[in-house]
Amino acid sequence: MRQAIPSWIRIPVIFLIIAGALEYFIDSGDSFAFIKYPVLQAVLLVVLLFLIAVEVIIGAIENVMFKALTPEAKERYMAAREERMRKYSLKRLFRKLAGTRPISEEGELELDHNYDGIKELDNKLPPWWLYSFYASIIFAAGYLLYYHVLDGNNQAMEFEQEMAAAQEAVEEYKKNAPDLVSAENVELLTDPAELEKGAALYQTNCMACHAADGGGGIGPNLTDEYWILGGGIKNVFHTVSEGGRAGKGMIAWKSSLKPTEIQQVASYVVSLQGTTPAAPKEAEGDIWKPE
Repeated sequence: MRQAIPSWIRIPVIFLIIAGALEYFIDSGDSFAFIKYPVLQAVLLVVLLFLIAVEVIIGAIENVMFKALTPEAKERYMAAREERMRKYSLKRLFRKLAGTRPISEEGELELDHNYDGIKELDNKLPPWWLYSFYASIIFAAGYLLYYHVLDGNNQAMEFEQEMAAAQEAVEEYKKNAPDLVSAENVELLTDPAELEKGAALYQTNCMACHAADGGGGIGPNLTDEYWILGGGIKNVFHTVSEGGRAGKGMIAWKSSLKPTEIQQVASYVVSLQGTTPAAPKEAEGDIWKPE
């Protein structure tokens, strides 16, 4: 069969099979393995050169061995080669799969049906069609067994599993992406290093209106239990992010500070509760108690 398939077909087919196997077994995520791992390009190049070298060596060996044969052996070798070429020829394979018969045998296929000189032949179904039909029956039986007897994953189940996995990935990403902090998921920071960062942001951006110790000035006192827009980390985060009362409250800091920075300064403001400022401003708003 090797002589029936030229080397310019054999080499690319074998190479593609090897490359496909490497791509299948090497985990490279969404990209191709030979792109993610450049060393694989060198491996594939070596494989290609090896396949070419094997073809050249085998061809040279066959040529040397053929020249060493006697004239009678050469004739037998060439006859055997011609027989192999005929046996594995694509033309013969096509005729076998198509089930065609020579035009000289057409008389054996004629039926008694004759319509105005048009004769009907009793041609059998092509073998390729029959093989495909039998394969579809086997596939259908396996499909029925897997999905309806063994409760295999159908499209709906696979969709639900993929959506659940995607939701878990989103939640995990949110946990590890601090700049996705919002008023709904913000948590109070108690780590001294985080509160120190919040204090630095407060001194830079908030001290002018609320005093250095939080006692209040233009803005309200941040050390008492009275709040205009609600206390607690969620309310304070929302107030700092979105701003105070329309027309007379503080600006929205979300355009100047990152969510993590707003969380830090809001946590620092909450930590000022119960402290004693030097000149506390009169209480404003209502007493706020956590629900």
